[in-house]
Amino acid sequence: MISIAVLGHGVVGSGVVEILRNNAAHITHKAGRPIEVKRILDLREFPELPYADRFTKNFDDILADEDIRIVVEAMGGLHPAYDFVKACLLADKSVVTSNKELVAAKGDELLAIAKERNLNFLFEASVGGGIPILRPLDQCLAANNINEIAGILNGTTNFMLTKMFEQGMGFDEALALAQQLGYAERDPSADVEGKDACRKTCILASLAYGKHVSPDEVYTEGITAITKEDVQYAEAMGGVIKLIGRVVHTEGDRLYCMVSPMILSTDNLLAQVKDVFNAVMVRGDSVGDVVFVGRGAGKLPTASAVVADVIDEVKHITARKYLFWESGEPGRVLDHAQASAAKLVRLTAEDTAAAKAQIATAFGDVTYVTVPNAPTNELAFITPTMTEGAIDAALAAFDGVSGVKALRIYIG
Repeated sequence: MISIAVLGHGVVGSGVVEILRNNAAHITHKAGRPIEVKRILDLREFPELPYADRFTKNFDDILADEDIRIVVEAMGGLHPAYDFVKACLLADKSVVTSNKELVAAKGDELLAIAKERNLNFLFEASVGGGIPILRPLDQCLAANNINEIAGILNGTTNFMLTKMFEQGMGFDEALALAQQLGYAERDPSADVEGKDACRKTCILASLAYGKHVSPDEVYTEGITAITKEDVQYAEAMGGVIKLIGRVVHTEGDRLYCMVSPMILSTDNLLAQVKDVFNAVMVRGDSVGDVVFVGRGAGKLPTASAVVADVIDEVKHITARKYLFWESGEPGRVLDHAQASAAKLVRLTAEDTAAAKAQIATAFGDVTYVTVPNAPTNELAFITPTMTEGAIDAALAAFDGVSGVKALRIYIG
């Protein structure tokens, strides 16, 4: 019998307990021994539950209990989750978490403590919820040099963009529907501003390339500026807009990491992933492109990945399972201005003839994109592939053109 504790009895935590209870016989067979949830930490009380006697409001009840060998952190956020997880590891308890904010910010430190104490710190559910991606990336694709990772890492924004394309909704209408259906939080900023996808991108980059990538190193842009007009232009180009988290391995073992809306051709595998589904494409030098698709959130999909990690830790209760990355290295992640891309630039100008002359001077030959019923003072064009810094410098030339306002979207 292995005793575990669960920190937090919210959506994920309650799902973990539910799966462990409902699938006990199957899980015992997989783990090689029974797993008992001995303690659950939560400030609330749940007297109606058949395991109400397992709850505590005092974290020290878990920390001091030597019978508890594994702790599941399902609280979310950075504090007190970080303090509790670190304390558990220092008390010789292995940890499982689904907390992407924690892993993205403190993963290197917590992995180092686990390694030093011959413990396990696993977090499969932190990226993609129930989609298995971290274990395949670390184990099944271990023979490959990973050239690129790109993915739809946030189901809320993917649902919203799907509605904007297929039903012509504006941003506000799509967000309201996502909130109504429970796909978006009351405060949706982490989703729509790209923070959630950024954290997951950091975890993928850190695991794939062996050194910690911090959220502040990743250029992050959400979907709050995407409009119906942008949707029309993407359609005119034969594409759709998706919020993409991307990691590219470049020369000199450097990385370019970004999260941004991107126009993808409709025949791109990621372009075909709709609604609340997530997808991660991994490009290996031997295997080529491998795509993992599934529901990236939800009570039971996420909890199933957490329980799988618990089973793994039970099987490795006296031996460390190798999952590790080192601390970050200054300058390893390229500055955003150094990264190359092509972009759709959409602008309005009081004098379109003067603006076109400036476009020719700044960018050379460009491809213009038109849509029906566009305002007469609106221009849209595709830049050549240039560094972000060069695009910024080229658009600075428009400072002398009265009334110019430019919006830019990456092209994948």
